[in-house]
Amino acid sequence: MIVVSDTAALEEHLSALRDRASRVAFVPTMGNLHEGHLALVHQARAAADVVVVSIFVNPMQFAAHEDLDTYPRTLDDDLSALRKAGVDLVLTPSTDDIYPDGSAQHTAIHVPELGDALCGKDRPGHFDGVCTVVYKLFQLVEPDIAVFGEKDLQQLLIIKKMVADLSLPIDIQSGPTQRAGDGLALSSRNQYLSASARALAPLLWQTLQSCGAALMATPAHQPASIIDPAKAELERAGFEVDYLELREISTLQRVDNMDQDCALFVAARLGETRLIDNIQLAARR
Repeated sequence: MIVVSDTAALEEHLSALRDRASRVAFVPTMGNLHEGHLALVHQARAAADVVVVSIFVNPMQFAAHEDLDTYPRTLDDDLSALRKAGVDLVLTPSTDDIYPDGSAQHTAIHVPELGDALCGKDRPGHFDGVCTVVYKLFQLVEPDIAVFGEKDLQQLLIIKKMVADLSLPIDIQSGPTQRAGDGLALSSRNQYLSASARALAPLLWQTLQSCGAALMATPAHQPASIIDPAKAELERAGFEVDYLELREISTLQRVDNMDQDCALFVAARLGETRLIDNIQLAARR
């Protein structure tokens, strides 16, 4: 496995790899890898001849009050896991490589509507930072395929829209959310949870499942009668709910029936830890 930190070395090694390969798959990450990340890597491995992974904690997607400085960085362990997973090349750029004049002065890419809803509303500028760094990494790696997880479904939809709007020749593939045995979606931020919060956290997925089942069975005009009590139940249990909302899957517009493909999105805090999850629901036909 090749590990590079500068763009000149990246170009040299990618050129050599492409001499023996027809398809390159790319998995961008912020490191602190877990089985959710590795599932995306395995999917990329099955889809292409060469697999490239980036590890870069992107300052542009963190607000001033968020956890950029304390975000876990475990490069040695990450490289060991990626080597075992059969990755061909790992890119570990510095902040200066990506943002020579600083991220605050950098041109940003904004995807309207999709990037303004849900987490985009609660974390202004977050998805601009995500799109900007992903676009830059795409320009460096020039992959044929890129794999993103469905755990952050909003991010996945935004990246797909960016790629379509900017006519990038990249096949964006989605990987299913990976979960712990009790249903909690795997996330690097789960390690911030206290023991008591970790024991409570699976209620988020349980709530999505029960709401999803009820929404599929309820009359078309009554989703709020299911969602509102579920949100209140989460809050009584100890969650601070940022949102629990039913949205149309492709536009993220609010909907009040199940006549189109939808997803139920949730973001909630336990202490200082913000958890997100979703469940996709097919239209009732």
